Amino acid sequence: MTHLPYQRLQVDLAALIAKSHAGARLPSEPNLAKQLGVSRATLREAMRMFESQGLIRRRQGAGTFVLGKEPAVESGLEVLESLDTMAQRMGIKISVGSILVSRVHADENTAAILDVPVRRPLIQISRVIRNDTGPIAYLVDTLSEEILRPEELNNNFSGSMFDFLVRRGDPLTVSRDEINAVRASADLARVLEIQRGDTLLQFSSKLYTSAAKVIDYSFNYFLPGYFKFHIVRRMGNV
Repeated sequence: MTHLPYQRLQVDLAALIAKSHAGARLPSEPNLAKQLGVSRATLREAMRMFESQGLIRRRQGAGTFVLGKEPAVESGLEVLESLDTMAQRMGIKISVGSILVSRVHADENTAAILDVPVRRPLIQISRVIRNDTGPIAYLVDTLSEEILRPEELNNNFSGSMFDFLVRRGDPLTVSRDEINAVRASADLARVLEIQRGDTLLQFSSKLYTSAAKVIDYSFNYFLPGYFKFHIVRRMGNV
């Protein structure tokens, strides 16, 4: 069988997904690639597009599953609020998986951002955010031990470091964020139950206090299709 043009492949995949019920498992990649007359690499690239739209979910070692119409967490980025607050405002149910609190040592970049010496012990909090279909985000916050003691999280931490610091009374003011599309590493693929190399939306954030000090340095990874972020921009002086 001759190879299908990429556009035809997208049409055929869309038709296959549309006629499958929610929760159905698609044929394995080798079988589906053979059925459609394309290479596995070409098929995988096309499937990433449908996964980014929240139509399918590829689970490491389990296969590719068709999803029902999932509500997306949609929010503007003009107001500083937590993921949990966004989801509650929209009536979307999310939960926090196991929370890992560990000690790491500051490298040169993190030490400069948090204004601590290189190799200074830091507290790192990692957790997975889930909806009914599985993991949809992975959040990692890093703070100085002078700012946060691990025992403080025992009874007062629900998964949002921003909400925790607000409730504690820290004078937070702004967050500076960089947004990038990245490929999932082996570790990220494992915790998010996706394929290595899948596209993720990465937010690297610096949370500032009123004293212009970075109190929290975080990396947040979101599965496209489950999140829709937008920015409202105003006309500047002409």
